[in-house]
Amino acid sequence: MPFNRPTVTFSDVAGVDEAKTELVEVVEFLKYPERFLSLGARIPKGVLLVGQPGTGKTLLARAVAGEAGVPFFHISGSEFVEMFVGVGAARVRDLFEQAKRNAPCIVFVDEIDAVGRHRGAGLGGGHDEREQTLNQILVEMDGFESTTNIIVLAATNRPDILDPALLRPGRFDRRVVLDLPDVVGRQAILKVHSAGKPLAPEINLETLAKETPGFSGADLSNLINEAALLAARKNQKIILMPDFEEAVERVVAGPERKSRVISSREKEMTAYHEAGHALVAWSLPHADRVHKISIISRGNMGGHTTLLPDEDRYLWTKNQFLDMMAVTMGGRVAEEQIFDEVTTGASNDLERATKIALSMIKRYGMSSSLGPRTFGKREELVFLGRELSEERDYGDKVAEEIDQEVKELVNNAYVQACNILNDNQPNLVRIAEYLIEHEAVSGDDLQRLFNGEETSGGGDTGTPAIPSEPPPYAPKPAQPNISPQPAPSLSSQNTPDVGTMSTGSGDD
Repeated sequence: MPFNRPTVTFSDVAGVDEAKTELVEVVEFLKYPERFLSLGARIPKGVLLVGQPGTGKTLLARAVAGEAGVPFFHISGSEFVEMFVGVGAARVRDLFEQAKRNAPCIVFVDEIDAVGRHRGAGLGGGHDEREQTLNQILVEMDGFESTTNIIVLAATNRPDILDPALLRPGRFDRRVVLDLPDVVGRQAILKVHSAGKPLAPEINLETLAKETPGFSGADLSNLINEAALLAARKNQKIILMPDFEEAVERVVAGPERKSRVISSREKEMTAYHEAGHALVAWSLPHADRVHKISIISRGNMGGHTTLLPDEDRYLWTKNQFLDMMAVTMGGRVAEEQIFDEVTTGASNDLERATKIALSMIKRYGMSSSLGPRTFGKREELVFLGRELSEERDYGDKVAEEIDQEVKELVNNAYVQACNILNDNQPNLVRIAEYLIEHEAVSGDDLQRLFNGEETSGGGDTGTPAIPSEPPPYAPKPAQPNISPQPAPSLSSQNTPDVGTMSTGSGDD
């Protein structure tokens, strides 16, 4: 198996400073092994890089080899397993023989979960080819002498399905976790990928980093490339900020569907739907700020409203959940109030609101009647590597109470959105009419519109200004006839999306 000597170093890897710090001692051991051996220290034989797809696991492994200046053997876990019995184990033996001849070196096994899953859990029996390959990897790692200058790095995004024997001390006994980058990390990644590209002077990478929460390193690399491609299509000499704004939308929602022709009626309904989301979000104290509203079709979305937090969020409060549910209901409520009609465009909103309500009750113990406890235990088939079902650890009576709580939470969110839009209907009309004319409005222009000032998209429409401060709001205890629903599966970590409310184009 051929090897290479990567030229990538730690300076080319951004946004994972903690992971780089953890791997510095691996580099030091490969460069100066006598320093460790003289003290009787044993460097880990294997280091497991754990992180979501696109967080830079492979790049970091290459950087370790480049920083140490040693050969780098790179193989994917799936390359070990063939249809012929014994091929995988033979490839493992061959790989480690070559590594020993070229020591000091690094062996990198990408997607090790393809070969390193729990033994005995699959459908192929005890003599499964994959299990023989895993056994050979364990044997080879056990055969390392303390003076063997070979470090095995492996990458996975599913450490929970790996065989325990692979993770015990003496094998992959160290885990380095690569999280999604925070705002500082995203800015550093953008700086690395934009180096050498002709950017317009007004482009602020810090602002761009704040506009991309939840983006991985691969997403940000793709973002820079998309912006460069857009600039090239327009025969520009430099990349402008509108190119980056369009690139963000392409990464999040897909390219514009210019071939899609919609009637003026549908365009009007979409405009009011998105204006409903935006006005409710602007009026609630715990909702994220409106970043952009668009009624341009992208993917399956007829339009979308993007909300962004002022800073990266790792914890959610109950009030934030409640306000988010009200925001998701804003689109449907606007349709009902203006057209006395409901459409399929709110299907994703309803799904998100229902998921938020269920998460509040079943995962986060935010129910006033059921108390601070969780409900349901998630089960998964470890050899399939995915969630299979949820075990109910509660009876039918509690299930009815959960359903009632979900219905009450979603109904209250609906009432809250109704009251806000009832009190601000002239402003709802103003935002929608602006969208019908311009098709998109930024958060800054929306604020100017609220203040009755001239926007960058056109002149003042002459309608009364929206008050510069949201009105104090207390929800009225009305009981509309709506059945519950909407929200993302929100964890205590960062949410994966950037708070995009979309108008569906039918069945989602």
